[in-house]
Amino acid sequence: MKQLEDLRERFLRIKESLDIEGKRQEAQAEKNKMNWPDFWDDREEAVRVSKKVEDLDKEVEKWSQVEQEITDLEELVALAQEENDSSLEDEAHKKFRELYKKFRELEFYTLFSGEYDRNSAIISIHAGTGGVDAQDWAQLLERMYLRFIEKKGWQPTILDRVPGNEAGVKSVTIKVDGVWVFGYLRSEAGVHRLVRISPFDAEGMRHTSFALVEVVPELPEEKEIEVKEDDLRIDTFGASGPGGQSVNKTESAVRIVHVPTGITVSCQNEKSQHQNKETAMKILKSKLHAKQEQEKEKEKEEAKGEVQTAEWGKQIRSYVFQPHTMVKDHRTDYETSDVDGVMDGEIEPFIESYLKKDLEE
Repeated sequence: MKQLEDLRERFLRIKESLDIEGKRQEAQAEKNKMNWPDFWDDREEAVRVSKKVEDLDKEVEKWSQVEQEITDLEELVALAQEENDSSLEDEAHKKFRELYKKFRELEFYTLFSGEYDRNSAIISIHAGTGGVDAQDWAQLLERMYLRFIEKKGWQPTILDRVPGNEAGVKSVTIKVDGVWVFGYLRSEAGVHRLVRISPFDAEGMRHTSFALVEVVPELPEEKEIEVKEDDLRIDTFGASGPGGQSVNKTESAVRIVHVPTGITVSCQNEKSQHQNKETAMKILKSKLHAKQEQEKEKEKEEAKGEVQTAEWGKQIRSYVFQPHTMVKDHRTDYETSDVDGVMDGEIEPFIESYLKKDLEE
C-alpha cells in the first residue's frame, strides 16, 4: 500500500523535525525533579514543572498513538495481502482514512515557526468605536475565543474585565495556559469588524462596530525584560464584578501604566494586591517585549511595504451578520458563510490559512 508507505515516511520526517524524542527525554528529566524530597518546597515552581510534564506527556502520547496505529495498519495490510482477503483490504482502506485525518492534525504543528509559539499567551479584547454595539461585539468575540479555548483543552483565566455601560464589555484580558497557545492565537491580533442590524437600535438600522484584539506570549523568566520603577505609575482600586458590584472591600485590584509607552495593564483576578501586581507586571513585560519585537519587524519589513500590526485601522477580518452571512479574513482571503460556527469557536481554518501564508512569506 504505497499511500501507507508515504505516510510512514512523512510521519518520521515530521516527528524528527519537531524533536518529539527530545520532548520525551525532557519530560523524563522533569519527572526526575518531581521525585526530589524538597520538590514541593517552592510550590509555584512545583506547579509549573508538573504542568510542563503534563503538557509534554500529552504531546508525546499523541505521536506515540499515531505511530502505533501506523504499525497496526501495516500489519493489517500485510495480512490482507497474504490471505488475499477483500474484506480486510476494505477495512484497511477505512482505517487509513481515519489515520490520515489524525496525522493531518499533527502535521498542522509544522506551521509553527515563531520562537514563542509553544508558550501560553495573554489575549486582550478592547471595544472600539460604535458605543454599546462595539461593547456587545467585544463580548461576542470574548465568547468566541473562550469556546475555541475550551475546544483546544486549554485553561483560561480572566485577569481583568471592564463591563460595558448597557451591555457587553469595554475590555477583557484573558491568560490562556497550554501548549502552542501563542502559536494559534497570534494570528488573531488586529481589528475585527462587525456588520449587522443592531439589536440596540429601535429603528433596526445596520451598524458597523470594531474591536481590537491583542495577543502576546507569556515569557519565560529568563526572557523577561527589565523595567525601571521610575517609568511606572501604579494605581490600586477595588476589584469589581458584573454590574460594578464590589467583590471585596480592600483595594486589591492593580493598574500599572508604563509612562514612556502609555501601555496600561490591569489585574483584579488574584486575591491579594501583591499577587495582582505581580501578574500585571508579567503581562506588562510581555507587552513591552512584543512592542520591541514589533518595532524590529517593522524595520526589517519596511522595504517590503506596509506591515500588519494590531492597531486601530489595521482591519484583519470582517464578520457580516446581515443582510447576508460571511466571515472574511482580509490577509488571506479565506472566507466562510458559516457565521454561527465561527462565533461558536470554529476559527481553526482561519488560523491555518494565516499560518500557511505566514510560513510561505
